[in-house]
Amino acid sequence: MRPPTSPAARRGPGARPGLLALLAAAGLLAPAAAGARPAAPAPASPGAGERIYREGLLPSGRPVRGAREGGGGVEGALAACATCHRRSGLGSWEGQTVIPPILGRYLFRPGARNVDDLDLPHVQGYVARRGAYTDATLARAIREGKDREGRPLGYLMPRYALDDASMASLIAYLKQLGAAPEPGVTRDTLHFATIVTPDADPVARQGMLDVLRQFFHDKNAGYRGATPPMQSSRGIMYRVNRKWQLHVWELSGSPDSWEAQLHERLAAEPVLAVISGLGGRTWAPVHRFCERAALPCLLPNVDLPVVAEGDFYPVYFSKGVLLEAALLSRELAREQERAAVRRLVQVVRPGDVGEEAAAALAKAAPPGLASVTRTVGAGEPRAALAAALTGLGPGDAVVLWLRPGDVAALPADPGPVAAVYASGRMGGLERAPLPPAWRARARLAYPFDLPEERRVRMSFPLGWFQVRRLPVVAERVQTDTWLACAILSETLGHMLDSFVRDYLVERMEALLSHRLVNGYYPRLGLAPGQRFASKGGQVVRFAQGAGTRVVSEGGWAVP
Repeated sequence: MRPPTSPAARRGPGARPGLLALLAAAGLLAPAAAGARPAAPAPASPGAGERIYREGLLPSGRPVRGAREGGGGVEGALAACATCHRRSGLGSWEGQTVIPPILGRYLFRPGARNVDDLDLPHVQGYVARRGAYTDATLARAIREGKDREGRPLGYLMPRYALDDASMASLIAYLKQLGAAPEPGVTRDTLHFATIVTPDADPVARQGMLDVLRQFFHDKNAGYRGATPPMQSSRGIMYRVNRKWQLHVWELSGSPDSWEAQLHERLAAEPVLAVISGLGGRTWAPVHRFCERAALPCLLPNVDLPVVAEGDFYPVYFSKGVLLEAALLSRELAREQERAAVRRLVQVVRPGDVGEEAAAALAKAAPPGLASVTRTVGAGEPRAALAAALTGLGPGDAVVLWLRPGDVAALPADPGPVAAVYASGRMGGLERAPLPPAWRARARLAYPFDLPEERRVRMSFPLGWFQVRRLPVVAERVQTDTWLACAILSETLGHMLDSFVRDYLVERMEALLSHRLVNGYYPRLGLAPGQRFASKGGQVVRFAQGAGTRVVSEGGWAVP
């Protein structure tokens, strides 16, 4: 037997109580020596952690405050973790700035020995060889800005003086964030839905579904069987080799029943996202469903979207007729300076989206301009329109929120009015069937690029339709549907193998501004918190007495 080597061991078992007594006397073991229980860990509430993470609010309701090394601080929503690490927790990057993922499965995963043999997808900013955080080292990172090994984190990372309970709640939330299986994602298939409301135009509906089904067919034509999830830490462009499955959710009945119908369809057919879609008079129930179900609803064909940019999941091409109202408001202000316009007379069909557009324009009309909205009555269109347009005078500016059928039925002459405007989106854009006397004076709200300017971009979808022998029955709807599918395909490719609903929206935000082929739109873009990809438009007039050539009155503007 080897002799004891340490002094304590050499003193034998009887020496240990003496040592403990000395330590206790020094106050180093006072609680244990006195028989006191160790302090209970702070209670953790993932719900409270979620508020800290997403909203920057403490359990008390007070804003979270963070300080950056070298000065400067953030508070409340700006201090929320999601501001940089994003709602998904999968991080972000722009230029040379990389914000790493902070999901529990990345933070607490031991360092990998073989970076090509991981069991979780690579995302930008994740360094697989680094060791795992513990609760204690993660709390230190959040409070002191030091990583696992005690090295300082980047200057963008604020230091948060969270109490123990708040810290425990935040860490508990990070551990559960992204841990559940994502609905609509299987090993070999990504499920998507499209939504059609019962009042949608039947011709446009068929055109949209033709494009969707063809696009999905093309995607699946190259499928050669299931492939394993990506298992690499390298930032490679991974080919997403999964089938796409389309579910068509056709709604019925009144709008107040749509939300319930959609929740039933989602429970029966879980999907990763809703792509495109077609609405009529209202899209509000669909919008509410998407937000409440935490389901991305991407780029539907709707004239009247819901303006709620604080919502996260619904994403639209533009504000539709509400954007047109904003464009016309600017134009009316200029018209007031050019002519003696004293009254705004708007003409709408009851029950159509023009009612909301007219209300928005009346609210935004220049000061001093009286406003009246006239509805087209039931009965024969020409007589009803003539009745709605009676009594107009030189001080009136007329705005038509009418569909092509009504536009074609206008009286022969608008009379001695000061100005005539029309919704391009509702009336048929450059193909609006205005009678000649109206056409000569009318200016159209035009929330798209001019036909001549978009010709090259349009060659892509139109060529795609032609090669696949798809009849073009609703060009704008079909082009936007094709564009929505192309954006979805490109976004999924950049997600590598992280098919997460929130991440899908975040990657789309990052991608859109880099696209060049955008159909009717000169450019698209989404900053975090924005939900309308095209924000501008123009007011145009017809260049000639016949034909479809239009010219811009004042160029592209973002109202």
